[in-house]
Amino acid sequence: MYHVSKYRRNFKMSKKVNPTWTLLALAISAFAIGSTEFISVGLMPMLVSSFHINLAQAGLTVSVYALGIMVGAPVMTLLTGRLNRHRLMMLIMGLFIAGNLLAALAPTFNVLLLGRIVAALAHGIFMTVASVIAADVVAPEKRASAIAVMFTGLTVATVTGVPLGTMIGQLGGWRWSFIFISGIGVVGLLADYWLIPRHLPLPVKATARGILRVLTNPQLLLALLVTALGYGGTFVAYTYLSPLLEQSMGWSASAVVVILVVYGLMVALGNTLGGRWANKRPLVALFKMFVGLLITLLVLAFTAHSHWLGLFTVLVMGIFAFMNVPGLQLYIVQLAEVHTPQDITMASALNISAFNVGIALGSGIGGQVTTQFGLAWTPVFGALMVAVSLVLLAGLIWLARPVAEETPEDCEN
Repeated sequence: MYHVSKYRRNFKMSKKVNPTWTLLALAISAFAIGSTEFISVGLMPMLVSSFHINLAQAGLTVSVYALGIMVGAPVMTLLTGRLNRHRLMMLIMGLFIAGNLLAALAPTFNVLLLGRIVAALAHGIFMTVASVIAADVVAPEKRASAIAVMFTGLTVATVTGVPLGTMIGQLGGWRWSFIFISGIGVVGLLADYWLIPRHLPLPVKATARGILRVLTNPQLLLALLVTALGYGGTFVAYTYLSPLLEQSMGWSASAVVVILVVYGLMVALGNTLGGRWANKRPLVALFKMFVGLLITLLVLAFTAHSHWLGLFTVLVMGIFAFMNVPGLQLYIVQLAEVHTPQDITMASALNISAFNVGIALGSGIGGQVTTQFGLAWTPVFGALMVAVSLVLLAGLIWLARPVAEETPEDCEN
């Protein structure tokens, strides 16, 4: 999955570097980053009450965060490409902490949104930089595994961080949830300071032309659209999962916290299975995953008012929701290795942006749907987004066939 460029082949790691501790530091930071991305999903009812806004407006806390990552990933990659990696991680975590403290102390909803944007800018660049650092501190044959270890922080955040933050919000108020995440960010910053090597190699400089090369390649552009629509379809419903569980299915606020924990476990299971299934034939595997997600969303539209059937469908949705992430990220890198080998880092950053275009689009559509039609209709519109992604994915499979024949090890459909 990870491209080994010349500067990494020639890099000799100092004996003082302990890869295990470095990866642990990155995982702690990833846990903080992952917790804050979706924390407002669990806090939605509290934000509505505190700021006297409606659900659609509260959903902006998810949308603007996603937009911040969408813009931040490529732009911050361009701006920080030549900064020392250790110093850059300090700046990233400092920006992350500042954004969450601003959200915690926000006197108005607009200031809260500003805090979310600041934290999102840190999120966007973190994913790119942390992946590179994880790959640099281990032997070449262990790079993919090292990146996977770093990403366990995000998985653990989904399982425990978001529900824990929601519980803290219910006990002490939503502001304490953001303070809690800021505290984790401080732990991550300290771990990064002590455990990330001071003199890591700098990557090949990303350029604005690289963005154009990626976006003007038909297959890469189509893959980015599949990422945005297929991944984003879940968020039409997921953004409003807490009110859906409480208002439509009749679960209590305390029960929702437990449900979110179980939902996170389903996400972790789906992510693990998705990575294994997409290893050899990512496009075929992705098609099957999106079909499963489409069917689940349509079923949820019929079970949204059922106490137990609705819950069961939500948990199944958790399995399919993020199952596609490893395959989508793997395939964009494989395509870039074939079509734009000098822009692999930028292609990866743009795919991170595409994930968050999907989140912003999905949560934005979900807000309009809840206002115009009601919560129970959000899965239907989510299914429509996934259906469009399936059509685009079929086109990508067709386009990829000649490439697969030439380089089966890089782009197997």
